[in-house]
This record gives sequence, C-alpha cells and structure tokens, in this order.
Amino acid sequence: MAVKVDNSMSLAGYEQYGTIIVAYSFTSGVQDGVSYNAHGFPRVAYFPDNDNGNDIVDLIKLAFKRRLIFTIGDSVTTGAKNCIVWNDIHHKTSTQRGDTYGYPDPGYLDRVAAELKSKGVE
Repeated sequence: MAVKVDNSMSLAGYEQYGTIIVAYSFTSGVQDGVSYNAHGFPRVAYFPDNDNGNDIVDLIKLAFKRRLIFTIGDSVTTGAKNCIVWNDIHHKTSTQRGDTYGYPDPGYLDRVAAELKSKGVE
C-alpha cells in the first residue's frame, strides 16, 4: 500500500482540495495451500485531501495492516475464481465525474467510515 498527495488534482465535490491517492499492489501467490490470482492490480483509490479524507485514509491504513481491505474469493465483476477481491470496504477508484466508482458522492466518506467501524476499525 502506497499513499501520496497530488495537490494539482481535485475530485468533483472537493474542488478546493488536493487528492490523496492510495495504491495497492499484489502479485499472485498461495495462501493456506490454495493458489490465488492478483487480477486487476495495481488498484488505485482516491480521497479528498481534507480533514475527513485524511482521517479515513488513516483508518484505511489501519484496516490494511489488519488485512481487512482485501480477501481471496470469486470476483463479482469478472467471475474469476480464487482472486484478490475487495472485502466490503468501498473505495472510489475513478476520478471521472459521474462514474459509479467516482465523485461527487456526498455520503461516501460517512459510508466508508461506517464500513470500517463494522470491521472494528475506528
């Protein structure tokens, strides 16, 4: 997991702030004797560089250390079996206005805080 800030980039709904960029990179491997694939990596997520966004990213870092961000399973998107998939903590992976996985989404930071809390991260 790598985190950086891009002050030249803003997200829809947060135009007055820079953007926190969180990148995840994995390779295929074996866990508990079962092979898994790292399809679709690296993955990148975006958060506004404001107080709330920074608080969420701090919680995301903690969840990552606790191995809660991803799990091994079947991809809902591609149907691939035994691959690294999101583990019910939603990330905004697009910077395109109006994209389902992008901004603006006024309730997103509150929703992801609740998702993190449901996994014991607060």
